[in-house]
Amino acid sequence: MARAVVRLTDKKIKSITSTGKEQTLSDGGGLQLRVLPSGTKSWQFKFKDPISNKFNKLPLGLYPALSLANARTKTIEYQELLAQGINPKAHELAKKQAESRKAANTFLAAAELWFERKQPTVTPHHAAREWRTLEMYIFPKLKDTPLESITAIDTIEILRPLESDGKHSTIKRICQSLNQIMDYSVNHGFINANPLAKIIKVFTKNTVEHMATIKPDELPDFLTALNNSQTIQNKTRLLILWQLHTMTRSKEAAGTKWTDINIEDAVWVIPAEEMKRRRSHRVPLTPATLAILNQMKPLSGHHEYVFPSERNEKSHASTYTVNAAIKRSLGYKGKLVAHGLRSVASTALHEKGYDSLLVEACLAHADENETRAAYNRSDYLEQRRPIMGWWSEFVEQANLK
Repeated sequence: MARAVVRLTDKKIKSITSTGKEQTLSDGGGLQLRVLPSGTKSWQFKFKDPISNKFNKLPLGLYPALSLANARTKTIEYQELLAQGINPKAHELAKKQAESRKAANTFLAAAELWFERKQPTVTPHHAAREWRTLEMYIFPKLKDTPLESITAIDTIEILRPLESDGKHSTIKRICQSLNQIMDYSVNHGFINANPLAKIIKVFTKNTVEHMATIKPDELPDFLTALNNSQTIQNKTRLLILWQLHTMTRSKEAAGTKWTDINIEDAVWVIPAEEMKRRRSHRVPLTPATLAILNQMKPLSGHHEYVFPSERNEKSHASTYTVNAAIKRSLGYKGKLVAHGLRSVASTALHEKGYDSLLVEACLAHADENETRAAYNRSDYLEQRRPIMGWWSEFVEQANLK
């Protein structure tokens, strides 16, 4: 008959002293107190593995940091696991691994992985702005937060001050980034669900102000102001006309490189990395745009860029040059911005009756028909040539009025 175990008491444990050898005292139910030769006392749980039937020992903690009562409570928990066929030692290891994964799955770690994937799909300028916005407003609060601990309520509170400051566009961009990061985390198994999917709905909507632009029939007045200006350099005037004729964005026009110009084929190929949608764009060149290049050749033909910077000839003109000239030198502040030149072209071409699909292709806009866009890789270069030709002629005629 097995000898009954005499259960331990705090008084007895405190009275135990070192004998120079390790001692093991049982409290029953698998709970044991180890007394090391140094006098250190610690708890362990001795049990039989429910599968192999071999004895295992699981350290519980030091005494008195882990009291006798709490050691017994842990023992009861492990006995319940054994009753379910679960090895307590394997259970604790799995818990530690889960906690370790949770600690590693911080918002910053996920954001860095997401950004590594996203960065090649957008322009360097767009990528830098998106990451800088997160650094300014989100990382100081969420950087070290485990993904599982991120909640909609806490995140909304982080963004409320921006709403108070009227920074609605910033909030919208941040919410888009947050949603993408959390979706990335879900898709890669870091978390089970995205808690930030709908937070944009709680914020005041931004009142969209359309960009300042002019009507096509107001173009003659604009060009007269451009030609008569005493403060605009000839190079800047030609850049404005280049952007107007080619229907490009300021960044694309200012960054035009001679190596991307094919005079023989009358086409300007803008590399994908310079485009907003990260897809190369071919611009048909017209007699008017070729004439602009001929005027620029003596001024910049020995440089990389068609419109080099005044301060650094190895770089291109500022992307804000055209906008500043329109606003300050031509007196069109509040009436026209550089991007509005594209709107003038779009309006004129649509009023002329050109196919909207081709007009949007001239502007390098994404096809709103997602199914068609997924299969259609054509940029309609040849179909766009007469459209660009008509537009250039329209500008030239306006310049004569």
